Amino acid sequence: MKTIGVYTSGGDAPGMNAAVRAVVRTAIYNGLKVKGIKRGYEGMIHNEIINLDRQSVANIIQRGGTFLKTARSMDFMTPEGRKKAFNNLKKHDIDALVCIGGNGSYAGANVLNEEFGIPCVGLPGTIDNDLYGTDYTIGYDTAINTALDSIDRIRDTAHSHERVFIVEVMGRDSGFIALDVAIAGGAEGALIPEDQGDWDKVLKHFNRPGKRKKSFSIIIVAEGDEQGGALVLEKKLTELYPDLKIRSTILGHVQRGGSPSARDRILASRLGSEAVKALLDGQTSVTVGIVSDKVTYTPFDLAINGKKSVDPALIELAEILAI
Repeated sequence: MKTIGVYTSGGDAPGMNAAVRAVVRTAIYNGLKVKGIKRGYEGMIHNEIINLDRQSVANIIQRGGTFLKTARSMDFMTPEGRKKAFNNLKKHDIDALVCIGGNGSYAGANVLNEEFGIPCVGLPGTIDNDLYGTDYTIGYDTAINTALDSIDRIRDTAHSHERVFIVEVMGRDSGFIALDVAIAGGAEGALIPEDQGDWDKVLKHFNRPGKRKKSFSIIIVAEGDEQGGALVLEKKLTELYPDLKIRSTILGHVQRGGSPSARDRILASRLGSEAVKALLDGQTSVTVGIVSDKVTYTPFDLAINGKKSVDPALIELAEILAI
């Protein structure tokens, strides 16, 4: 193995640049060359491949997003597209790949390995924290702190105007962000995909006999909750409680951006370095994660199909603290 390719794929996440930096510098430390593949699988197909050295990754550890860019690729879904991608990798003498992204990115890397025999190692890069095989994903810590900062600000307005605010956070298939910011932000409810009884809990909050007097409330909802997003919930609650002043806020993509937290920078640096070491050790088709502060390796098939869910104890804690 002489040359490693590294790319970011899927949704961007704070800390991706730190991960790329760690891959590049660990590879160089071990006498390897590094190529950066811009725009993920789309760039692989269109030969957007550049040389990376120490200087290429200087002054990026603090930057959000990904300097390699990211994009979805429909062409990569076809055998012809993947063949074109493989040919471009060979033109640049790339012997192995480090893929930074989520489940879809892992699946693409897995197919490259199966069809063309290219060793691939994945790094968990997503703010949703829903990838199996790691306690935390790159970008998650920054995302919840960004969301929490916004919720703290919304709380000031909710208190001043005596309003109920429904705040929608990201989490299409998981409630990690919603649940954590609900607990940390002192919310009166959290609606997440994993909790089928969350709507009843919200109604219980408003209907509880002898409920402490409070002129405002914050309800957090994950965008993928079955009850709907913030606008849908605002309409439902307004119909049930016409005397309340109810407003909704969708935080949206603001949660993805911004300078990564110290925790995300350290996590990304550890994982990026370990990915190169895994390739040098002959591992392939695995993802690198951190479980109980120890480096772990999870096969792609298990990482893609494994189910990671929120801790039921945290769901109960959110309910207890909302009284």
